[in-house]
Amino acid sequence: MKKTRKHVLNVIFLICITILVLFLSLKDHFSEILYQVFHLNLFWLLVAFLFMVASWLLKALSLYIVTKKIKPTYSFSSSLRLTMITQFFNAVTPFATGGQPFQVYTLKKDGITVTNGTNIIMQNFIVYQVALVFLGVLAVLYNSIFHIFEEVNVLKHLVTLGFMMNTIVVVFLFVIAFGKKINAFILKYVIQLLDRFHLVKNKTEKLQKWESYIENFHVGAKRLLADKKMFIFTVLANFLSLICLYLIPLAILYGMNHYNIHVINCLASSAYTMLIGSFVPIPGGTGGLEYGYTKFFGHFVKGTILNASMLLWRGITYYLGLIIGAITLNIKTKRK
Repeated sequence: MKKTRKHVLNVIFLICITILVLFLSLKDHFSEILYQVFHLNLFWLLVAFLFMVASWLLKALSLYIVTKKIKPTYSFSSSLRLTMITQFFNAVTPFATGGQPFQVYTLKKDGITVTNGTNIIMQNFIVYQVALVFLGVLAVLYNSIFHIFEEVNVLKHLVTLGFMMNTIVVVFLFVIAFGKKINAFILKYVIQLLDRFHLVKNKTEKLQKWESYIENFHVGAKRLLADKKMFIFTVLANFLSLICLYLIPLAILYGMNHYNIHVINCLASSAYTMLIGSFVPIPGGTGGLEYGYTKFFGHFVKGTILNASMLLWRGITYYLGLIIGAITLNIKTKRK
């Protein structure tokens, strides 16, 4: 009940922020921006939608491959349904933190234990982070060579910090997965510290529980890397999913007859924009992502086309997934 109320409050807050962003985007050139939106070439709009669908399908494929290794009867349709519902929970929680707990819960209802479900989600998260960091490396190298975004120094520093944070996450995950002695030392120290401040009950029981959790995660990570074919394939699926997501602005801009941006610049701008969003503690990174988009894509697009493309981009990459995820969740609930 508390979680449901929290999600409702997040949605209300999200609506308020969205209205504010729309007001700031439309207040100066309302009619011109709407003209650009409603005169978009429908072919390129379809391409943008297809890029988004392809991104979802590739995410679902990665989850399906990892899950099927533990439960051979698991279907791709179940993976796709879970991927779409996750879009909703990620969209209505700060830093997209709501999706993974719900995934573990859903996998349990599908007959997968919490331990195995957690392993599946963590394995899938590892391959996603590896793909994200790899693409981030390419974007940072590209800008360091060609100096595309020299005029946005503050945002460049935020992007660098975001890239470093994602890299640290990957390293941290591998340390948890393979540094058993380090984990044991850190875990014992943390539990003792919490016990000293009376923040944890049954110290021995908690220690055993977390040791079991880390051991299971260690086994899952070893299983992931032991199957090199699966590891490479799932990283590739997530990499292509991100590529599809990052190409959506290109299709939108082409639909507005604006061709003054090529594929590589679009990928770099999208990668930088998404890294900015990781710093915004608001569901969907609302506000930060829009600002990042106008600053990075503003190097190639000017005037009302920039704001119109930003609104369409957010509609497709964020609000569409939120709506479809909510519908999918309700359909599934009714079936049950």
